[in-house]
Amino acid sequence: MSDTAIIHIALQTMLVALKLSAPILLTSLVIGFAVSLFQSLTQIQEVTLAFVPKLLGVGVALLICGNWMMHTLVAFTNDLFDAIPGLLG
Repeated sequence: MSDTAIIHIALQTMLVALKLSAPILLTSLVIGFAVSLFQSLTQIQEVTLAFVPKLLGVGVALLICGNWMMHTLVAFTNDLFDAIPGLLG
């Protein structure tokens, strides 16, 4: 196995991890920003106020994007397993 192949696999792995985590992280970021803006405008400083909307938003994001995330991960894994004979030879 060459260094180029290892770097290529590592790059693909990081890109897939980025694609899979993006919907959840972006949802949490947007909801967190909206709640923080609301808290600063109303001067309500309650810690649990930020937690519950984020939890619900991430749950909804997983319900919406979960199927796509699973298909992406399975396709990446199948491609990786299909490439094993070429990497060993």
